[in-house]
Amino acid sequence: MNRFSFVLKFFFLFFLGLSVASGKIISLATTTSTENSGLLKFILPIFEKKHGIKIRTIVQGTGQALETGRRGDVDILMVHAPPLEKKFIADGFGVARYPFMFNDFIIIGPISFSKDKNNFKSAKDAFKTIYYQDLIFLSRGDNSGTHFKERQIWDAVNLVPKRNFSWYLSTGSGMGATINTTVAKNGYTLTDRATWLSFKNKNSHKIIVENDPLLFNQYSLIPISKNLHPHVRDKLSGIFINWLISKEGQKIISDFRINNEQLFFPNYEKAIINP
Repeated sequence: MNRFSFVLKFFFLFFLGLSVASGKIISLATTTSTENSGLLKFILPIFEKKHGIKIRTIVQGTGQALETGRRGDVDILMVHAPPLEKKFIADGFGVARYPFMFNDFIIIGPISFSKDKNNFKSAKDAFKTIYYQDLIFLSRGDNSGTHFKERQIWDAVNLVPKRNFSWYLSTGSGMGATINTTVAKNGYTLTDRATWLSFKNKNSHKIIVENDPLLFNQYSLIPISKNLHPHVRDKLSGIFINWLISKEGQKIISDFRINNEQLFFPNYEKAIINP
């Protein structure tokens, strides 16, 4: 690091230190996919440098993040399970829901799946094949957004896998750990595309189902209700939300890439909240 870069880094860290000392800090409960993909490491420093607001993240599955929000232990949520989010707001825990970006889910499995390849034309077909052929399937089993989507697909094919099935395994872990176990066991799993693209240990696995409308994956921001939890930093949260849904924030999301492939796609279309 040259002297100029060192000086810039020093002043940046000093500036962030002052922002924390002055109380300009917000807490964000966010999904494992935004962390595992590298998105947070890409976008948060840009926001912190521009606005002097430090963001502390708690990385959890969507179900856990919503529970953290219910307790008022964070100021804002970044999650991806729309039905659960809408109930969260209807119950009075969140102010509003701001859909701001999307990507998609995919189903991955071993390259040598010759006996299955004719039955993996869609997510529904894949899940039926996995069920009736007792193919090893790794579920996150953690009430995350990905686990919620998995349950939606099982419901769509009117099948109920049970934990005592020898082929149906629950990791209770984040997406990266679940993919790692899937590869190790030569099985199948549902994952968000961003985490898969950023995952290094692919071994003999590849995408076997993609571009299915059922696998659409919407992410939203939800500020926690100040009426219910008076201590939440609603004004600072508003600044962060406004930045992410602005043209600048939306462009930064689209600029995030791995191996020149875009991982998240901005799609905010609703009114901007007051900071």
